[in-house]
Amino acid sequence: MSETVIKPYSEQGSKKEQVEKMFDSISHKYDFLNHFLSMGMDILWRRKAIQLISKIQPKIILDIATGTGDFAIEAAKLQPNKIIGLDISEGMLQMGREKMKKRNLDRLIDMQKGDSENLPFPDNYADAITIGFGVRNFENLHKGLSEIYRVLKPGGMVAILEPAIPSQFPMKQLFNLYFKNILPTIGKWFSKDPSAYEYLPKSVEAFPNGKDFLEICHQNHFIQTEWKPLTFGICSLYLLRK
Repeated sequence: MSETVIKPYSEQGSKKEQVEKMFDSISHKYDFLNHFLSMGMDILWRRKAIQLISKIQPKIILDIATGTGDFAIEAAKLQPNKIIGLDISEGMLQMGREKMKKRNLDRLIDMQKGDSENLPFPDNYADAITIGFGVRNFENLHKGLSEIYRVLKPGGMVAILEPAIPSQFPMKQLFNLYFKNILPTIGKWFSKDPSAYEYLPKSVEAFPNGKDFLEICHQNHFIQTEWKPLTFGICSLYLLRK
């Protein structure tokens, strides 16, 4: 299956460079828009993922494409020894670091700038890895997944959240109306980078959802893969084991 590369902007430059620019530009409004546009469901989705990860009692957790660190904050409830939030956008990380300080989590959660496709960690490093709404932003999906596999400990677990397009009537029709018309309009009102909220539905459409994504995970050596549609199928939770 060939990958369709969707970029935030029509200008020249790699997807990676454009994604970094996009998130830097929306970092100050990201949390508000993320919760508002998902009607707060993103909080419940992260909570569900962390509940499932809790079964392995992870001591070292990586939160890849961490953004402002909401997944890392939820993971702190598991009382691990260490959480590292990694993101390519310094603007998002700065917002995240402020959140960690306010919550007295800055000693537990280390927010680092880094590339998800070239992870700065040794082999078999993390007990668990979380990725919230970031995998579809990878420039090279196979490379990103192979890096995740490399740094995950044997027996470790990966939890990935990605928005998805429902397949059943009438949710599919309602979701498409909201996702392609209402969401970009609201994004333009509140964000100084309207391209970010035009990119979102395009990137979701192009992403290999469900069984297609699990097949790509199998190709990158993950075992015991599981797909859980959430909230009528508007979000997918993927669980992977090494």
